[in-house]
Amino acid sequence: MQTSPLPSLVAWIRARPLIADALLGVLLAVVSLIALVFQSRSEHLPAPGPLAVAFVLLINLPLAWRRAYPLGVNVAIGAAAAAYGATALPDLVTPVPLAGVVAIYSMAAWCGRRVSMIVGVFTAISVVVIAVVPATDSDFLDFSFATLLLGGAWVLGDSARVRRLHTAGLEARAAWLARERDFEARRAVTAERARIARELHDVVAHHVSMMVIQAEAGPVAAEHDVPGAVRAFDTIAGTGRQALVEMRRLLSVLRKETDGHEPSLVPQPGVAQLPGLVERVRQAGLAATLDVEGEPVPLSAGVELSAYRIVQEALTNAVKHAGKVPVRVHVRYGGQDLRIEVRDDGPASGAMPTGGRPHGGNGHGLIGMRERAHLFGGELTAGPDPDGGFTVRARLPLGSTG
Repeated sequence: MQTSPLPSLVAWIRARPLIADALLGVLLAVVSLIALVFQSRSEHLPAPGPLAVAFVLLINLPLAWRRAYPLGVNVAIGAAAAAYGATALPDLVTPVPLAGVVAIYSMAAWCGRRVSMIVGVFTAISVVVIAVVPATDSDFLDFSFATLLLGGAWVLGDSARVRRLHTAGLEARAAWLARERDFEARRAVTAERARIARELHDVVAHHVSMMVIQAEAGPVAAEHDVPGAVRAFDTIAGTGRQALVEMRRLLSVLRKETDGHEPSLVPQPGVAQLPGLVERVRQAGLAATLDVEGEPVPLSAGVELSAYRIVQEALTNAVKHAGKVPVRVHVRYGGQDLRIEVRDDGPASGAMPTGGRPHGGNGHGLIGMRERAHLFGGELTAGPDPDGGFTVRARLPLGSTG
């Protein structure tokens, strides 16, 4: 089935404004010449001569540049039309100023409003002056009609300019919103990657610390307590397997972006998993205890995970910096918040060796814990106690979502 070539021709012309406007100028010139011929025959006047044809061409053909030079084209056509109307030859009377209408429209559409208003007012005054000058022998009704026609063209052109500017503004806003959406998406991806990095830090630091403690105790237990050594190595194996499971779960989120498959995720740890966490620390050789106060209430997934990771990181710090000392974990459900306290009985701050525990609260682990608390509108403090030891206190609002 063959398609009509007309739509393709129209699209081709629209893509070339200069050619389209040139064709418009030629068309209006032909219409004006035909109108002159019929008018001369109906009024028994001589046929239009070369001077009339030259004026018609001067009035219409400049429309080819009406978009590139709207003000200049309007001035040129206006001057040619004024000269045409002021000529005394009887065969130069024109019925309708078609090119002038298009020129006024183009100027109002493509020039600034101030310029178009000044030129429009000047054109209206010129038309009125020509209408009232006796030497022109003009019909006032004809010039009134021409004035209304030119004024209507100016109004339409100004409306087109306003619509074009409004459309350009909407397109610019849409492009800005698209850029903002892409920026927000990239920022969300960056934040998620940072969260995953913190998760990996928590997982690796905690489990590796537990494994190191067990490995250090293994040779001593092998000499004096063979069953204890077996239990220590079993704990090392179990801790390592759990670390691998959690690392696979977190890294699968990153792999999803490249292979497009949904990762197989295990449930995120929460407050209910704290007894198991403390038990693993106890198996590593620390005298860790857990005390839960208050009636447990449902928590959001984000608060659950943050509470677990804060306790995990605090225990990891105790293992790395305080050694095998008693550690107490206290969790209290309040009316408005969940409070967590992890305190160890390590040496006083004055007895800490250089490069030991970051009492100032600037270590990466402490920064991560503080960020987790602040994310849900809570707060976290960490520092040495006056009588020795180190305490981490966190408060997470129960109404937080995550």
